[in-house]
This record gives sequence, C-alpha cells and structure tokens, in this order.
Amino acid sequence: MSKDLDDDMFVCRCEEVTVREIRQAIAEGARDVVGIKRRTRAGMGLCQGRTCEKMVQQILSQELGISPEETGTSSARPPVKPVDFGTLAKGVQ
Repeated sequence: MSKDLDDDMFVCRCEEVTVREIRQAIAEGARDVVGIKRRTRAGMGLCQGRTCEKMVQQILSQELGISPEETGTSSARPPVKPVDFGTLAKGVQ
C-alpha cells in the first residue's frame, strides 16, 4: 500500500510531515514509531498521533517488511497550550 503513496502526501497533518520524510527517516535508521517520531515530529502535534500513527505503522511495515505490530506505538501525551503569565500568577499568593 505505502509504495503507492505520493511522496508529497501529508501523513501527520499537525506537524506537516510527508510520506517522503517518513521514508527518509526509515532510510536513516528509524525502525519503529518512536524512531520516526524522534526524526520527523510525526505524532508530536495536537492530536498526539491519534490521526497519523496508523499510517506511520503501515509505512514502516511496508518499507521494512515487518508486521504493523512490530512497529510499536508511541506514548500519547496531553496537548500543551500556551498560558500567559497572568493566568499562572493567579495561583501564586
């Protein structure tokens, strides 16, 4: 399946990571979802991989000839949003 994907297609829309960047990360040594995440930021955006992780697993699986289960998963973290100092100061007495 991933061999047919357009290299310019976005896999991670939050971080604007393309299929080409995922394949490049694999060529540079990424062997699991966490390795892709570290090299490309795929899965680090607002959705924390909820949108793109399956696609990253499929590309890894196809490129490396392994099962999707062997690609692992990443750890999702709560989204972070900017907070102004005034909001922080309200809690300090």
